[in-house]
Amino acid sequence: MKASQFLISTLKEAPADAEVASHRLMMRAGMIKKLGAGIYTYMPMGLRVIRKVEAIVREEMDRAGAVECTMPVIQPAELWQETGRFDKMGPELLRIKDRHDRDFVVQPTSEEVVTDIARQELRSYKQLPKNLYQIQTKFRDERRPRFGLMRGREFIMKDAYSFDRDVAAAKKSYEAMAQAYRRIFDRFGLRYRAVAADSGAIGGDLSEEFQVIAATGEDAIVYCPDSDYAANMEKAEALAPSHARPAAARPLQRVPTPGKSTCADVAQLLGVPLQSTVKSLVLATDRANEAGEAAGAQLWLLLLRGDHDMNEVKVGKVPGLDAGFRFATVPEIVAHFGSKPGYLGPIGLEQPLKVVADREVALMADWICGANEEDFHLTGVNWGRDLPEPDAVADIRNVVEGDPSPDGRGRLAIERGIEVGHVFYLGTKYSRAMNATFLDESGKPQLMEMGCYGIGITRLPAAAIEQNHDERGIVWPDAIAPFTIVVCPIGMDRSSEVRAAAEKLHEELAALGVDVMLDDRGERPGAMFADWELVGVPHRIVVSDRGLKEGHLEYQHRRDSAATKVPVAGVVDFLRSRLKP
Repeated sequence: MKASQFLISTLKEAPADAEVASHRLMMRAGMIKKLGAGIYTYMPMGLRVIRKVEAIVREEMDRAGAVECTMPVIQPAELWQETGRFDKMGPELLRIKDRHDRDFVVQPTSEEVVTDIARQELRSYKQLPKNLYQIQTKFRDERRPRFGLMRGREFIMKDAYSFDRDVAAAKKSYEAMAQAYRRIFDRFGLRYRAVAADSGAIGGDLSEEFQVIAATGEDAIVYCPDSDYAANMEKAEALAPSHARPAAARPLQRVPTPGKSTCADVAQLLGVPLQSTVKSLVLATDRANEAGEAAGAQLWLLLLRGDHDMNEVKVGKVPGLDAGFRFATVPEIVAHFGSKPGYLGPIGLEQPLKVVADREVALMADWICGANEEDFHLTGVNWGRDLPEPDAVADIRNVVEGDPSPDGRGRLAIERGIEVGHVFYLGTKYSRAMNATFLDESGKPQLMEMGCYGIGITRLPAAAIEQNHDERGIVWPDAIAPFTIVVCPIGMDRSSEVRAAAEKLHEELAALGVDVMLDDRGERPGAMFADWELVGVPHRIVVSDRGLKEGHLEYQHRRDSAATKVPVAGVVDFLRSRLKP
């Protein structure tokens, strides 16, 4: 490819609304152009990256036995109504009507459509297992699209769906996909972690996220440096302390804490460690009578150590809260506790409520909490002596750096990541709702066991940039760079020798199947180099009159601080040795 034939549209400055490195650099490198909020045109330079991502994904999906198809972007609402998702999904699901006033959706995912295909086509156990995948445009009407392709509304995703006859077979399909994903992300040349993820309402442990490690990642990844343990923050277990609860050593006292409504402020005022305080969080579960009418709310008091944060996913697994909960309103709290938030605690309550203590709090002694009176707290609080044991003890907090690893092999560390893939065992959630059955050996209908597997095709380049950039621009891994090599001739328009050498090298590399760009625009060296450093092409060869007279060309990898002189006669072999297989 020659630059004069291509569309290169680099910018010196990024748009003001570009908040993260990938957004700024993709805009500046001319890879994407904004059309609307969360909607981008993939420009030729960016599309080349996307196509390389797709090619690797296709190769590994095909290798794993999946079969490609393409499902419609616009889908009839009837399928989504069968599973209940048409009404249950929030405003992220874009609903539209055609000229006949029939309801449709713009697909955010395709479980309903692929299950409809399966119930029509897969009638016998002899046809199983099957795995269908597509690389297709999706749309999710994000409330606040941001960060360019990281959180856009329209995007490209690879979604795959496996169909099996029983749980054992479904687990084999899941493992095949999990291994295929590892091969895919290995080939991308990115630092990533496969972490155990929460399975939500489906249950079970078969769910993994693939996270590209980046300081700007939105997700917290928990791992043990001394073992293979890794999980996302929602899944990571906070073990109960190994020690027994200490005996009470201090009397219960009511102390003034004027204007101090947070644990941190109270600890500072009293001169005690934050770890000796307990925070009170109030949740509510709405009740209904036999007629389905609202019958008031049950309040729940959650107790966590002052330096810990609540984990909503874990809380959602506590019996009684697993059917759904919300945070109590201020009027509900005041009516129940007689105090506004900031001074709440479990002692002296006249109205009953459920108390759930985190594992850590259940083993604390002489702790500090609110006195249910504005500007006052209680010190020296102890279970058994001052209040009854909690109704439930559960792991309801986020882990923190240094917590013991659940596998018992070290201490936990935390880093940031960007989710770019997810493998998930679905079970019969969709096959049951849509009556997707097959006939077993005895001729009896059985529900298909399903799994789903997604990769964010257009999110992945953004994640790669967040991991690989510097002050000059993008630093692409070879596998997904828009061009692998750029040939930069200096004074090509003035020197026939430079032109001939540059074109010869371009032709030789192209004949070898190398993705090479020849910059024949006649730009000044500084401007030319700056463009390709911004775009992030990994390998650069400079052809100059002076170098040719001395019998060499200059090679520089995008990460190198200086160029290397390479003999003209051996440059092709040199480049082939530098390219990653």
